[in-house]
Amino acid sequence: MDTRDLARQMRFVGSAGGWRALWAGWRRYRTDGRDLPRRGAERARVPGVALGAEPAPGGGVVRFARSALRIRVAMGGAVFCGWDGAEPEPSYALAGGCPEADERAVLEPDLKTDGWRVVSERITVVVSRHGGVEFRTPGGVLLRAESPPRWWDAPPGPARWVQRSRTPADAEVFGLGGRAAGPRLPQGAYRLWNTDPGGAFGPGDDPLYVTMPVQLVVADAGCHLVFHDNTWDGRVTLSAGVEGAGSGHDRPGGCEVRFEGGPLRYWVMTGPPGRVLRTWTALTGRPALPPRWALGYQHARWGFGSEREVRRVVAGYRERGLPLSAVHLDIDHLEGHRVFTVDERAFPDLPGLARELGEHGTRLVSIVDPAVKAEPGLAAYDSGTAADAFVRDARGRVVRGVVWPGEAVFPDFTDPRVRRWWGGWYAERLERGFAGVWHDMNEPTSFAAFGDPSLPRSARHAMEGRGGDHREAHNVYGLAMARAGFEALRELRPEQRPFLFSRAGWAGMQRYGGTWSGDVATGWPGLRASLSLVLGLGLCGVPYSGPDVGGFSALPSPELYVRWLQLAAYLPFFRTHSAIGAGPREPWEFGERALECARAALAERERLRPYLYTLAHVAHRTGAPYARPLWWHDPRDRALRGVGDAFLLGDALLVAPVLEQGATRRAVRLPRGRWYDTVTGVAYEGPGQVLLDAPLERIVVLARAGAVLPVAGADSAVELEVWAPAVGRTGGGVLIDDAGDGWQEPVTARFATRWHDGAVVVEREGEQEVGFPVRVRGVES
Repeated sequence: MDTRDLARQMRFVGSAGGWRALWAGWRRYRTDGRDLPRRGAERARVPGVALGAEPAPGGGVVRFARSALRIRVAMGGAVFCGWDGAEPEPSYALAGGCPEADERAVLEPDLKTDGWRVVSERITVVVSRHGGVEFRTPGGVLLRAESPPRWWDAPPGPARWVQRSRTPADAEVFGLGGRAAGPRLPQGAYRLWNTDPGGAFGPGDDPLYVTMPVQLVVADAGCHLVFHDNTWDGRVTLSAGVEGAGSGHDRPGGCEVRFEGGPLRYWVMTGPPGRVLRTWTALTGRPALPPRWALGYQHARWGFGSEREVRRVVAGYRERGLPLSAVHLDIDHLEGHRVFTVDERAFPDLPGLARELGEHGTRLVSIVDPAVKAEPGLAAYDSGTAADAFVRDARGRVVRGVVWPGEAVFPDFTDPRVRRWWGGWYAERLERGFAGVWHDMNEPTSFAAFGDPSLPRSARHAMEGRGGDHREAHNVYGLAMARAGFEALRELRPEQRPFLFSRAGWAGMQRYGGTWSGDVATGWPGLRASLSLVLGLGLCGVPYSGPDVGGFSALPSPELYVRWLQLAAYLPFFRTHSAIGAGPREPWEFGERALECARAALAERERLRPYLYTLAHVAHRTGAPYARPLWWHDPRDRALRGVGDAFLLGDALLVAPVLEQGATRRAVRLPRGRWYDTVTGVAYEGPGQVLLDAPLERIVVLARAGAVLPVAGADSAVELEVWAPAVGRTGGGVLIDDAGDGWQEPVTARFATRWHDGAVVVEREGEQEVGFPVRVRGVES
């Protein structure tokens, strides 16, 4: 029993659902012991010696004595490798199927190694006679070297496998989904199993809700992304490289990837970070574009309890002149926590409440959990039973678990028929007046006093008609639920873009929306973990995310609340949230000084909305995250690679939040170029480090010289904030705009800045006039 199991047991002892949770844990344990196939005697194997090769479009197949490797270079530069007959499809990650092969890439003998190689425009793949695989730059520099894989065959169970690799000694690894210990991942083991940590988490907790076998590796030799397209339980173990005193004395970095079953197949793509993310999201789907209002400030609380309390809170924002884009209703607005219901006594007129709030620009967002209370007479349960929508065990009986409403059953979202059935229920949410949905508990979580808090691993799933069990389906359960919700909202309300975010997901989840931190612990470590999660998810292709401001678990101090709010004001998804009994999150509840600090942060968020909406369009087009690590434009800068407490917001802004209690100054590592303090206007030259003031009233935000930021002026109309380029240099920026919530083609305006006759000149591409008011900053009077 690990410490997490012990903590879960302690939490459940004496609780109303404690006996149910104990019984659920025992039932899951007994079911798996009975229904999971027992592994026979294991036999280890490796590929063996190469027997020959067969060219094919984009690459070919190298055959070994005990396995075969298929290599396929796709148009766009991504390289697929599949062992033991593994093909790119079927795959939950790929958005539009496998891309076409790049027929210019050819499998040919490699005379240097007595093996084979595939040379493409962006990468060279070298295969040795014993199954080692190297990925090199076109110039021959090594990026990644895979040792021959090893399998453990044990019929009738699936083969387990391990793959080890070497990377340059200076390589740093980012990604693997939402990790609290990042954004640069320290050496150690990372489990690939979406998990509700069973309470608030901090930097030491792993795994969390969104795990992905996606690594972005950054080294002096170049960047590459490797994605193991396997949904089974797995583990990635990273070991740090060591650089020696001279050539030949370096110890390379190491990576070991293990999976308990499933195919050994992976994709590799190379290039600068922007190109890698563009290639990655071309493969797995461009990020969904949120409606404009979803980039505003949003307020949630578990425990509103009534329409009256919602009105009181919203009125508090309005009376104090604080912007509020949305209010999120947690499970307490449901009747007995039952999905697709409403507590009519506490919320007698949700449509009326939604209309009332909408008149002042505030939307309602509803939580939606996957578990359906197993209660005859409940419409969703009866309908799902009639549709045979719920997950069954190996003996054909519906699997039951324990969630907030009590005994519950779980839709099988890996079945297209069930996704359509489930999606039909979103009409009920829209009729209630909700403008968006928030998927929770969809790892999936089933409370258990011990063991894995999820469904039995032997539970059966459709897997798009292929059939399989929960060992394969678990990690994509939340992804498939997000697909069901997104497709339903598009069909039910075709004139508007869906707003959906999900606690759990997998590679490709960005196609359907975003995510958030989950139940991050209230405290300074939780604040730091919040930033790590957002940056790591962005490098996995999920740009729209953010934390529970103030932390989920307890009442923050006024200082912690302010610092959390200031950080989140510059992150894509900006929401306060808290557990029931964890205290309020309204800005006026923390004292007058905290209120004024919050007012300034919320006002700056509103001012930056045109810039943030532009970044949303950029992410939708290219996959580039809104919040980017400082090394985004200079991955060879090792000092920047080590920075985890600051980030770039787009190309124009550098945000350095305060993450330590009592701090009123902080050191900031600057990338190359000139950077202006946006409050004082003082210019600083990078690369280097500066020490800047950060009183409680603000955090450090720097603007890149030459940047053109579209911002909201005094009357909310767009104006251009221009930061003077260094003399002799140029700059620029872009504004992308549309109606805000539909599918209209956006208008793109590109701007350039330069010095002319001692003044900063702004020009708009293709136009005689700039078309917007311009305010130049950073020019000494």
